[in-house]
Amino acid sequence: MYIATARQAPAAGGTGRIAANVLALGAVSLLTDVSSEMVTAILPLYLVLGLGFSPLQFGVLDGIYTGVTALVRVAGGHAADRWQRRKLVAGLGYGISAVGKLGLLAAGTSATAMGLVLAGDRTGKGLRTAPRDALITLSSEPSALGRAFGVHRAMDTVGAFLGPLVAFCLLWTLPARYDVVFVVSFCFAALGFLVLVLFVRDHRDVLPRVAVSLRNAFGLLRSRPFRRVCLVACGLGFLTLGDGFIYLLLQRKLNVEVAYIALLPLGTAGVYLLAAVPMGALADRVGRWRIFLFGHLALLGAYVLLAGTSGIALLAGVLLLHGLFYACTDGVLMAVAGPLMPDELRTSGLALLQTGQVLARACSSVLFGALWTWFAW
Repeated sequence: MYIATARQAPAAGGTGRIAANVLALGAVSLLTDVSSEMVTAILPLYLVLGLGFSPLQFGVLDGIYTGVTALVRVAGGHAADRWQRRKLVAGLGYGISAVGKLGLLAAGTSATAMGLVLAGDRTGKGLRTAPRDALITLSSEPSALGRAFGVHRAMDTVGAFLGPLVAFCLLWTLPARYDVVFVVSFCFAALGFLVLVLFVRDHRDVLPRVAVSLRNAFGLLRSRPFRRVCLVACGLGFLTLGDGFIYLLLQRKLNVEVAYIALLPLGTAGVYLLAAVPMGALADRVGRWRIFLFGHLALLGAYVLLAGTSGIALLAGVLLLHGLFYACTDGVLMAVAGPLMPDELRTSGLALLQTGQVLARACSSVLFGALWTWFAW
């Protein structure tokens, strides 16, 4: 079984500056997240309160929305490494997700059709995430990976902040016109794809021409440090509720008006936006593992508030801790894992890690949806 030693990424002169490629990928993610978060923000409203889906049905769909990426992440990551075409594979993923927004128009009230459309959208996400993150690690200095991911995730979160706001404004102006939201979402996704094509540079010239195989990719799990990262990420992922459930619980406990549900993710996104770069830089200084674990303690605090608090303290506390959780974990985990694998298997390894994490979160969504339905919480 092949296990290579990670080779240091080019230091780009040791300037500590954020590479232009990282900024370009951040712009792509910003536009794409405006698109995806427009849909994510209204999905609980649309499915549970609009179409009358039960919490169990929503849990299954949320699990599909989260977990279907596992079916393509490893294959997409392997293809990107083998062909040294990370930009091409990422572009394919962005394109599929963009088209999927139009598919929401045709799904109607059918849970099956909605599940298929969401599966297609998440297939695109599964294809693009690992190649994008691999490009960030290969474009950045190893000592500043936390900051590079923090900058990228901050730009990404600008989109996550704007998406629900755009969706809210559209539904406020045109009540119940979900079709308009889906069309505008497609337009943002298409613009993000265009930015990728025009401004993102691939890294085919950096890597050695070596044999890349799925066997070698899975062989990375024989490395104790990488295996530990995967096990911890999967274990904690199983304890992580989907965002939709958190916002539905807030709506239930606070009796938030239906029209305002789409605004709840703004609180999470706002905290994430402000904290992503500082937490990424802090992770580089004090240890990425410490910040990653601190983020999950923040999430635990949000769960405690949901279980026993009410009023404005509940709303502010949950959204603050939820945003801090993402700022401390999302990009930081990739910064932890990136240096643990060789460049030629970077995308495959990140895809393997992300696959385990999303499968665990998918199981969590289905289980919580079933418990909510059966116990009539």
